[in-house]
Amino acid sequence: MTAREKKKKLFLLFILAFFLLFLAISIYMMNLFNMFPQKYYLAKDFGIETIKSEVDFNKNGTDDYTDILLGARKDAENHPVYNGKYYDEGYPPDNIGVCTDVIWRAFKNAGYSLRDMIDNDIKRRPEEYKNIKTRDKNIDFRRVVNLEIFFDEYALTLTSDISEIEEWQPGDIVIFNNGKHIGIVSDKRNANGEPYIIHNGGQPNREEDYLKRGNVYKHYRFDASRLPNEISVKWTEK
Repeated sequence: MTAREKKKKLFLLFILAFFLLFLAISIYMMNLFNMFPQKYYLAKDFGIETIKSEVDFNKNGTDDYTDILLGARKDAENHPVYNGKYYDEGYPPDNIGVCTDVIWRAFKNAGYSLRDMIDNDIKRRPEEYKNIKTRDKNIDFRRVVNLEIFFDEYALTLTSDISEIEEWQPGDIVIFNNGKHIGIVSDKRNANGEPYIIHNGGQPNREEDYLKRGNVYKHYRFDASRLPNEISVKWTEK
């Protein structure tokens, strides 16, 4: 084999290796972001009992946790464009949203006005909301840091260990990446029993196997019985 032929062979091997590396990275990234069709499982497939809330705040015959789950799924199916623009009335239109909009829309489906409840809590405990210089009810409820402060006080704090699969229940709230992102636990699970997350980070699939790439920061279960009367506010259509 001549020197020229050896160079040509090495070049072809380099191209092949580069192609295989690119293919492997592409497959890995597509799997990481759930671009391939995936089979999902339910709690019963792992012998896990689904916990229902004892509260039905909007008295629609469906418990709070299920209502929160269904409200989040409704937002996921609507697939709003990711945009955190400020709105004078507080609420972006249904086709616009960010991760925090999934949360208030989920709570709306259970009959709660999360915007007003957080505003009430800021007025009641201003010293806890150290990041707020000027209170603004039209945006404060759309900040993850404020949701964290609120749920620290009025929700049950649960495990961040995703291997404890029975501790993750539909309608739970999860904050990710050191307080930068938030979502709702789905009733769907992957093959390991880890739950899907309903969230909006601008990704193609809004209800997905996210725990494999999202770093769990805090995990909550909302409990309306922990809310003082002066904090609790029912949702009313404007």
